Amino acid sequence: MEAFSDQLNNFAKVLCGRSLAEQQQLQISKNVQAHLAKGNRAPCLAVMLVGNNPSSAVYVAAKQKACEKVGIISRVLRFSQTSSQSEITDALLKLNNDQAVDGILIQLPLPSGFNANALLEILDPKKDVDGLTYYNLGRLMSKNQNFVPCTPLGCMDLITSVMPDISGKNAIVFGRSILVGRPMAILLEQAGATVTVVHSQSKDVAEISKQADIVIAAIGKPGFVTASYIKPGAVVIDVGITRMDGVLVGDVHESVKQVAGWLTPVPGGVGPMTITKLLSNTLKAAHLT
Repeated sequence: MEAFSDQLNNFAKVLCGRSLAEQQQLQISKNVQAHLAKGNRAPCLAVMLVGNNPSSAVYVAAKQKACEKVGIISRVLRFSQTSSQSEITDALLKLNNDQAVDGILIQLPLPSGFNANALLEILDPKKDVDGLTYYNLGRLMSKNQNFVPCTPLGCMDLITSVMPDISGKNAIVFGRSILVGRPMAILLEQAGATVTVVHSQSKDVAEISKQADIVIAAIGKPGFVTASYIKPGAVVIDVGITRMDGVLVGDVHESVKQVAGWLTPVPGGVGPMTITKLLSNTLKAAHLT
């Protein structure tokens, strides 16, 4: 099965994350069954959800559904907006020591007033299935990967599904967050691409971007990347997702469809691959216990 479908006329081809995710989740399910056949317990993912952010609740529900689909047990620990940092810290320490839990995910962003970095500092790196602890980010930097952040990992699979060899290609990453931008740039560089990271202080961004064979947009600004930023035929990965007037939109403007060679849709592009990589990382964590 192909990981994409063609658009009509001269528009960019759709780089479909759902299709690729379905293929990979089928293999993950088979791997889980093989894990169980050896007498092991089912892998278990624990998700810590703080507050009542509607988007976070939707993401967590989607992760639970995907876990069930492939045979991974999911546990969601819910904390109210009025919970204390120490209460969440205590719960995290218990999960670190719980032998029945293989992977732990702290659903980000946390509500205002909570310190995510303090939690990541005490999260057991062997259970850090989102790859955000200093230990795992350090291993990524040193090319000795353990757990890699799920969204960049999924983006790499999307890119290589249509551009198998990115060595020597020019890539641009919009955004420098620890969740996407920074690890994304590292993965692209390690695959042989020449990478430029742009942010709010960058100059001549459009001119730089028009030289890129690969464009990653992860800044949370709807429609920011327009056709004037895109080299004809480029692979464009839209990580952004914002709800506007009841509709989900990405960081990439509609006009990009007329220039790019490949473009991920929003929704249905990066999101399904992020969840899929969370599943594969959880199974990997189970093998480490």
